[in-house]
Amino acid sequence: MEKIASFTIDHLKLLPGVYVSRKDHIGAEVVTTFDIRMTRPNFEPVMNTAEMHTIEHLAATFLRNDKEFGDRVVYFGPMGCRTGFYLLLAGDLESKDIVPLLTRLYEFMAEFQDEVPGASAKDCGNYLDMNLPMANYLAKKFLNEVLRDITEERLVYPE
Repeated sequence: MEKIASFTIDHLKLLPGVYVSRKDHIGAEVVTTFDIRMTRPNFEPVMNTAEMHTIEHLAATFLRNDKEFGDRVVYFGPMGCRTGFYLLLAGDLESKDIVPLLTRLYEFMAEFQDEVPGASAKDCGNYLDMNLPMANYLAKKFLNEVLRDITEERLVYPE
């Protein structure tokens, strides 16, 4: 079998950042998949499931309610390796196009102190696996270390 594109990225060179993972053409539409890499693969510890689950709930809720991008959100969810998330948006987009959106999102998550949306037995299949303080911490870290002064090397996959 042929290696899929995401397995051809050199994860030893990959820094936390916002990358275009792929663009899929579905009829006349384009769906852009973004790799939101929050930790450096194979160098930093991966995120635990509780904080990833919390980030997933907060981000999915925020993104689908965003006035500018809400109607373009196809999916937001965790990577299996637990180093980041995938965001799928309708449209032919580049990483720099969504930095303002992600900055708003990560500011929201860094400061969020209320009940996590959907964190109840009625709404979620694993509602007890949440860690809001750690989600706040990781969101603030990504916001300050990556998004606030993002550079080209954190917007384009390494060669």
